[in-house]
Amino acid sequence: MSLLRVEALSKNFSGLRAVSEVSFAVEEGGITALIGPNGAGKTTCFNLIAGALHPSSGRVVFAGEDVTGLPPEALCVRGVGRTFQIVRPMPELTVLENAMVGAFARESRMAAAKAVARDALARVGLSAKAKMLASQLTLPDRKMLEVARALATRPRLLLLDEVMAGLRPGEAGAIVATLRSANAAGVTILMIEHVMRVVMALARHIVVLHHGEKIADGTPEEVTRDPAVIRSYLGERGVA
Repeated sequence: MSLLRVEALSKNFSGLRAVSEVSFAVEEGGITALIGPNGAGKTTCFNLIAGALHPSSGRVVFAGEDVTGLPPEALCVRGVGRTFQIVRPMPELTVLENAMVGAFARESRMAAAKAVARDALARVGLSAKAKMLASQLTLPDRKMLEVARALATRPRLLLLDEVMAGLRPGEAGAIVATLRSANAAGVTILMIEHVMRVVMALARHIVVLHHGEKIADGTPEEVTRDPAVIRSYLGERGVA
């Protein structure tokens, strides 16, 4: 069953068509990767799904409801959480307080928000650093905090925008384990990712964009053998 359906989604910017008639589905309980070269329209597509941008045409359907153009806060309450490629924690707040910001999307009571935030930090391995200032965290820990803050909103669908960017393989491996655990706990994931070994390790379904258009949509095995994907994105590097 599809938790998210993107139907003929398009976005124009002053005559530039950044996303053109893109359609795909994200199955509930699955992990789907959105890949493609820089400038392919991936982040624009994410912003349309998350409500940061209003589409020029097309629809976004979440859990059977047309949510096209709803603002991010309305989508968050419905169960759509997201991270950002450039992480910007609030440096003057503690790690716990940063995670609580996400929890307050659904919780109005301080004690309840703190409990949800602590649970989210435990899921990403940051419990021991809860009292640290966010400004003291390393890049991998800031990435984990970004994921924790999104998990604290208690999403049904988690949108991940290049959470592996700038990380070494061992650091990325820790996040892969965290995402597998979240998915096993019932969180559906849609991720933008350039690191193909991570995509192949996590994704059960892949959608490929190029110049704002969808050029492939299928299992990892199908997509990585598609001549159009090899020509436009993978090239000789394949999935190494």
